Amino acid sequence: MILAIDTCLGACSAAVTEGGRLLAARSEPMDRGHQERLAPLVAEMVGAAGLAFGRIQRIAVTTGPGSFTGLRVGLAFAKGLGLALERPVVGVGTLQALAASASEAGLVAAIVDARREQVYVQPFFHGAPLAEAEALTTCDAAGRLAALGRGWRLVGSGGPLLAPLLDHSEVDGRLAPDPVVIARIGAFAPLAPARPVYLRAPDAKLPA
Repeated sequence: MILAIDTCLGACSAAVTEGGRLLAARSEPMDRGHQERLAPLVAEMVGAAGLAFGRIQRIAVTTGPGSFTGLRVGLAFAKGLGLALERPVVGVGTLQALAASASEAGLVAAIVDARREQVYVQPFFHGAPLAEAEALTTCDAAGRLAALGRGWRLVGSGGPLLAPLLDHSEVDGRLAPDPVVIARIGAFAPLAPARPVYLRAPDAKLPA
């Protein structure tokens, strides 16, 4: 029994699965407000699945890259719930889940608009990563993908930024990964501490 949580990108999402079977799932698009919405959403999904929280055996949570605030909201909630339930919390890479939500066939690149003329990008071939997740300029990211092959499926908010720079590419502009996919990946994730993935320093700065 797996509870999956995602607040890293443009949605607040939760899903409950059992043995790969979907029991309940919801993904609500939002740029802000993850902290206020996450706990009620999880409670609603556990209730919709007809379960008590004690039935959960594992919690899967996206670990980034993504919004600094959203990333920390999801991780803090998952770790707190895992501690209360005495259940393991496993991390799932946001870009891996985003790519797998669209397709695990052929060349797929998960691309998130990171602002400041950068994108978070990670390429996959038949679901296997071809490189680590990176923060790159759009030109550098396009060049990196072009060197790896042609005919990319560009998944995520950064897809439209790279599509004009890559021939024979198609865009899947989904804003967040499917929580059911997060649960599926999390079912086989190693039992290691879930840690945040930051690819660059935060935009917020301390006052002078």
